[in-house]
Amino acid sequence: MGNCFGVKIKAENSADSAITWGSSSRNGSKSTSSLSSVPPTLRSEGDILQSSNVHSFTFNDLKTATRNFRPDSVLGEGGFGSVFKGWIEEKTLTAAKPGTGIVIAVKKLNQDSFQGHREWLAEVNYLGQLSHPNLVKLIGYCLEDEQRLLVYEFMPRGSLENHLFRRGSYFQPLSWSLRMKVALGAAKGLAFLHSDKARVIYRDFKTSNVLLDADYNAKLSDFGLAKDGPTGDKSHVSTRVMGTYGYAAPEYLATGHLTARSDVYSFGVVLLELLSGRRAIDKHRPNGEHNLIEWARPYLTNKRRVFHILDSRFGSQYSLTGAHKMANLALQCLSMDARYRPSMSQVVSILEQVQDPKDLPRITSGGAVNKSRKAKSRSSGGIRGVKVEYPRPSASPLYA
Repeated sequence: MGNCFGVKIKAENSADSAITWGSSSRNGSKSTSSLSSVPPTLRSEGDILQSSNVHSFTFNDLKTATRNFRPDSVLGEGGFGSVFKGWIEEKTLTAAKPGTGIVIAVKKLNQDSFQGHREWLAEVNYLGQLSHPNLVKLIGYCLEDEQRLLVYEFMPRGSLENHLFRRGSYFQPLSWSLRMKVALGAAKGLAFLHSDKARVIYRDFKTSNVLLDADYNAKLSDFGLAKDGPTGDKSHVSTRVMGTYGYAAPEYLATGHLTARSDVYSFGVVLLELLSGRRAIDKHRPNGEHNLIEWARPYLTNKRRVFHILDSRFGSQYSLTGAHKMANLALQCLSMDARYRPSMSQVVSILEQVQDPKDLPRITSGGAVNKSRKAKSRSSGGIRGVKVEYPRPSASPLYA
């Protein structure tokens, strides 16, 4: 459900092998999570739909809920189709009048997209069984004749991509503390997917697939490219390459070998985007700065120069300790050798340290900023008392 920047790497799924997960039973979250045992993705469509723990909507249900898919209900558009805003009753899940019941986001796929159907089915397969505070909730689906739709909880603040890279009254610059909160939430979502409870490789982690609720809690969306993980003693999943240019791990691009550490690399790219306020790939930048990782890597290795990569809009909201920790974490996640990347549970542990009050802006009870030596802070979006308008969530295309 988020707009993808850059080029989507197109290929088909191939053999299902396995990956090495290491010790990831600790997902870094104190929140509860649950799931049924997730079977291999090579089940039949009927098996997937029957075993999902979500509601089956009729097309008329969703047509009514979205006011006949009116253009002014569109939340976002992509290669797969469009996402519409709708309303349903909380208990019966039947269509409700606008402004009543609960708000939903309805993804309506193009009818002529075979690849779209496969990814639609993958979403039902995973989100129909996986449940975690940092995964977007799939409420239900519709499969009727040629119509394929997915119904999600509504995420009022839209995608992380919009908040980082779009300008306007809807998208105020995210403060350091909010970016660290978002990074931690997204990391917890990935850590859960990599844990022994789920054993899933996400494969398409990027800013447009991180959605934010009203309190800026991050949730992963769009599981169309997710892969099952491990069986037996295999070290990786062998696939043809899919993903988004700028985010995919180098060893995966070179060999098609997919591991949990591939997601860690992608997380490192997004963390660098959070720190810098720059896109992973941006051809509008000066020569030598088109590729964020190549440009930033020399600065990440030097404590005295690391501040050159930090978003100037931070002002002095961060502490020196916090900035160094995040730069070092990004560098570890972006290691060219996957063996030296941390696990996502380790990433969660490091990010939790940066949530410490010493590394956050000091806000008094009246909302004023306490300018201490270590953590000076300027006013920013998301601080209590500051009105922030809700953006329109974007939609994720199959291929850009």
